[in-house]
Amino acid sequence: MPFLEVHNIHKSFGKNEILKGIDFSLDEGKVLAIIGSSGSGKTTLLRCITHLEQAEKGLITVDGKTAFDAEDTITLTKAEKRARQLNFGLVFQSFNLFPQYNVLENVTLAMKLQAKELPQFKENKTDILDKIDKEARRIIADVGLSEKLNNYPCELSGGQQQRVAIARALAMRPRILCFDEPTSALDPELTNEVLAVIKGLTELNITMIIVTHEMRFAQEVSDKIIFMDGGVICAEGSPEQIFAQSDNARLNDFLGSFQN
Repeated sequence: MPFLEVHNIHKSFGKNEILKGIDFSLDEGKVLAIIGSSGSGKTTLLRCITHLEQAEKGLITVDGKTAFDAEDTITLTKAEKRARQLNFGLVFQSFNLFPQYNVLENVTLAMKLQAKELPQFKENKTDILDKIDKEARRIIADVGLSEKLNNYPCELSGGQQQRVAIARALAMRPRILCFDEPTSALDPELTNEVLAVIKGLTELNITMIIVTHEMRFAQEVSDKIIFMDGGVICAEGSPEQIFAQSDNARLNDFLGSFQN
């Protein structure tokens, strides 16, 4: 059974149907790249998967358990909703760091809020917070920012800010880590810096979904690629299959636009 299964996802905004029945699956520890022109539905799909938008139809399961069901009539508790959301971590295009907090505080904030919900928090507060601090420092080191622990977002480059955003997402230990055009706000030099960090995560066996316009990166890092157009999946397969000349004219036109 695939680790992630997405079935028949539909999403509209008013009369504008954005997703028209999306189906795909992904094995644990694998990387999926989603490519396609602007307006094809890539980001909307990612937002539905990560619970930032609610699809009108569809089912999503993670490791055989329901993560989203549009037909679900059961009223979930706040804790149950939160548990489903925590399956996914999301790194945004625009970093979304808290400007009033330094790097370490940005990474530990959500971890501390989650820890406060634990029944044993009051009795073991010091030990729990120490553990969070050590874990955050380890993750920040993994993205190459140990020397920036006490710096604020305004003191960091765009690439460094995006690496903090990646560390923050990793700190919540998501089962699937998602990226929405993680380099779109960066210049070419900083883009390579961030892509190198993401590529390094593949060695940690982290299941990832990456919406990207970086075709060479998608080809190098992904195990599977989905090409979307007009709210549907027009092609999917291995990087070798997607980037080979095919009889899919729309895919060929799209890829050709990056070679000209």
